[in-house]
Amino acid sequence: MKTLVLKRLSDEELVFKIAATNNSDLFAELYDRFSNVVFNKCYGFSKSREEAEDLTHDVFVRLFVKLRTFKGNSKFSTWLYSFTYNFCVNYVQRNNYKKKEKVTVVTDQIKENDAFDEVNDASLFELKSEKLAKVLTLIDPAEKMILLMKYQDDMSIKEIMEVLKVGESAVKMRVKRAKAKVVKLYDEL
Repeated sequence: MKTLVLKRLSDEELVFKIAATNNSDLFAELYDRFSNVVFNKCYGFSKSREEAEDLTHDVFVRLFVKLRTFKGNSKFSTWLYSFTYNFCVNYVQRNNYKKKEKVTVVTDQIKENDAFDEVNDASLFELKSEKLAKVLTLIDPAEKMILLMKYQDDMSIKEIMEVLKVGESAVKMRVKRAKAKVVKLYDEL
């Protein structure tokens, strides 16, 4: 297939063609479109550029096998973000010999006087970057990623809901708890 024709294909059309044919040239085009995005997500979980490159490679190897599971119910970029996020969280948890945390179901009955409400976005932005980077290595990978989605990637609550496949109240509570933990750990350093 000619390069110009490939460039005109939407991400979703490209994915469906790859799934149907297992064509490595088509997959190379997909890699070209998304390798930087995947690398940046992996870099957020890794300790070095080399480790992020290895993770990126591993994500694309796994992606080639799992591409057929993409059904087109969302944008491919959203699906890939979720795929990469899950892969990296599993990687970090495996390497840290962590037990999988049970996801708590958060109801809509969030207490108005909850201590987490006192942590606002301004307090996060005031933290010094070196110290903040250290704190981000100390919190759970899932908490780190939800903060990165919200503040680094500037994702909306709705977009985070779609990636994590949880409700709005769950996203809001996770963001609140992660912010509170970061500020508390930051103050303790």
